[in-house]
Amino acid sequence: MIKLHDKVFKPYLGEEQILAAVEKVAAEIAEDYKDETPIFVGVLNGAFMFVSDFLKAYQFPCQVSFVRLSSYQGLTSTGIVETLLDVPEDIEGRSIIILEDVIDTGRTLKKLVHLFSQTNAKEFKIASLFYKPDIYNGEYTIDYVGMEIPDTFIVGYGLDYNELGRNLRAVYQLNQTTMINLVLFGKPGAGKGTQADVLKEKYNLKHISTGDVFRYNIKNGTELGTLAKSYMDNGDLVPDEVTIDMLKQEVEKNPDAAGFIFDGFPRTTAQAEALDNFLDSKDMQINATIALEAEDDILVTRLLERGKQSGRTDDQDESKIRNRFDEYNQKTAPLKDYYEKQDKFHSVNGIGEVSEISERLSQVIDKL
Repeated sequence: MIKLHDKVFKPYLGEEQILAAVEKVAAEIAEDYKDETPIFVGVLNGAFMFVSDFLKAYQFPCQVSFVRLSSYQGLTSTGIVETLLDVPEDIEGRSIIILEDVIDTGRTLKKLVHLFSQTNAKEFKIASLFYKPDIYNGEYTIDYVGMEIPDTFIVGYGLDYNELGRNLRAVYQLNQTTMINLVLFGKPGAGKGTQADVLKEKYNLKHISTGDVFRYNIKNGTELGTLAKSYMDNGDLVPDEVTIDMLKQEVEKNPDAAGFIFDGFPRTTAQAEALDNFLDSKDMQINATIALEAEDDILVTRLLERGKQSGRTDDQDESKIRNRFDEYNQKTAPLKDYYEKQDKFHSVNGIGEVSEISERLSQVIDKL
């Protein structure tokens, strides 16, 4: 997986597959034009890698030039094609082969046909490395195709997402899989926060830490924060309904997230049921609950060291740390049963380097 701006992309085509498609196009064109000197016209910016490798594969006399058109902003076509660099000069009586990176809707192609139909070229044909037949309008013949692909947004090998990704040697497609929603479990010191930071970047997820959400609402005096504080000031537990309402707000504030990591909630079976009901109302679900497992003695050592650095008093007393472990075990046991019945509970070894643990978590998530 790679992340460009705010989007996550997954591997789609390897370098060998791409070069095979390039060589296929070069061979087919050579069969038709090896006895003359055609002008190859690359369409910038996306086709620069294609043109470069194509010319290496084309072993006959030729010339090369470029035009530059643009119709994309971000992930979508604007529908308006601008000519930013005009057609080459001195093409009268010559055969022109346009080299496109990808043909999808055909808007850019229509502009190209219009440009070259106003010249005195002998003929012009169109070659595209990638072709999306599902959405092409079919108005013009595409003479040479390297590879047909489905209608998915791709980057790499000259193609970009808001100007990032052109330099990638392989091609990646937008990761538009079903939304991934995770519950992350772990005893104090197990590294939930560290791993949540890694996962949210890798999978474009929103990390919702119940503790952070409570602190934000109370600090900013929101209606829910004030309500929660009134219970806490009286020494009472904050009702599940208040916590769920806070989580609802966080989910609704992030409609473009590819999913959520819930950290610190649920803590009881009743809370798990409430979370399921809320997500179901949004046509969402928990896809997996992952527990970071580690031996108590290792975690105690880790927390005591953390306590020296952070000054947190609850991390400086071993008996208090072990009491927190006992509380975690009591609360997590029924939750484990709850999610195991849904075949959603996963246990991951939480000991090792951060990158090693991240890889173990990724192996679980990538299978979802």
